[in-house]
Amino acid sequence: MPRSAAPRKRAEPAARRLAGRNGHVSEPRSATELVVITGMSGSGKASVLKAFEDLGYYCVDNLPVDLMPRFAELIKQSPEITRAALVVDVREGQKLERLPQHLQQLKETVKTTIIFLEASDDVLLRRFSETRRPHPLSRRSDPVKVALSAERNRLGKLRDVADIVIDTSKFNVHELRAYVTERFQRERSDKGILVACVSFGYKHGVPQDADLLFDVRFLPNPHFVPEFRPFTGKHPKLIKYIRSFPQTQEFISRISDMLIYLLPHYVAEGKSYLTIGFGCTGGQHRSVMIAEEVYKRLKGAGYNVKVVHRDSAHLMAAETKKSAAKA
Repeated sequence: MPRSAAPRKRAEPAARRLAGRNGHVSEPRSATELVVITGMSGSGKASVLKAFEDLGYYCVDNLPVDLMPRFAELIKQSPEITRAALVVDVREGQKLERLPQHLQQLKETVKTTIIFLEASDDVLLRRFSETRRPHPLSRRSDPVKVALSAERNRLGKLRDVADIVIDTSKFNVHELRAYVTERFQRERSDKGILVACVSFGYKHGVPQDADLLFDVRFLPNPHFVPEFRPFTGKHPKLIKYIRSFPQTQEFISRISDMLIYLLPHYVAEGKSYLTIGFGCTGGQHRSVMIAEEVYKRLKGAGYNVKVVHRDSAHLMAAETKKSAAKA
């Protein structure tokens, strides 16, 4: 079903019209662009399609595979549509096997970008549990995990031919749409990457999804100052204490400068997200403060950044509750 209303006709100034040799008038237009969105059920295809709709693409959800060549011809002939996006996925059933062939034919006639969305099984299972929606391949007697496995096998060839593969495990809905918007808007930016600054404690294990790790245990440990033990690295007194050491500011400045230098190169290589881990012993004091400071520097440089404190959530909740009680 179409996700957007029928395009409205636009009146163009006469100066923009071009007269052909036979006297007919034609409209100047940019090259037609088609984005094909596919991938795992529950990976965020609907959110991505909505992002393209907001960017001005003519959007269609669940277009039958065999209609794709005809759809491409229609948008090429349309004076109104220069950019279109469509979703094709496992709901097509056995006809999906013909999709790679159709995509190859499309690329020969239209500028086509294929986006494949995926996520880890754990994340997909959680999403299906939260939404309570059935998987397209699931039967009443089969668990969702079996359907996911079957879907991955069926979509393997599509993933291989995709131009862009996005693992949405690390994105929430808003972050995913922001990433797509940044990457496909008319004026491209070298800052189309989502950066996560994660604080953690080594005694709880290293984050498995971290791309870069920095050990901040070289800084004096506030744990050995009794008055600081109940606080986290977001408490003003603790921040002031950690800042008092010259190596703290030196480290923050050097790391931030290095990351601001590296990030455009990651973007140029097609990286869509970067997870940076800052670890101390328990993940409550030094790592929290450093992650917050680097987050601010990268945010100030114009990057899409979030900060996650993996091992200090319970203390932060207690601090918030205490502050609210005083207020």
